[in-house]
Amino acid sequence: MASFPTPPLDGLKRQLRASRTAHRDSYVRETFTLPRFEARTKAREWFSRYPKAAYWTQVESWRLLPGDEVEFTMRRLPTAD
Repeated sequence: MASFPTPPLDGLKRQLRASRTAHRDSYVRETFTLPRFEARTKAREWFSRYPKAAYWTQVESWRLLPGDEVEFTMRRLPTAD
């Protein structure tokens, strides 16, 4: 069997480095890890403080963790211009 050389990984390294730096968009993000009930309360706080129509507020991602905890990221615009 012929052994193939490993491909150059410079491009992959560059992509990983770029994805780990700050986001290039203008959104403000905050990640929380809270029990389910408190997570709902925190999300509602964000939506009342930063209305969706003005700040484009949304739950960007979420996942359930053991112990009935939720890890979620809220996203919004920095100002309502």
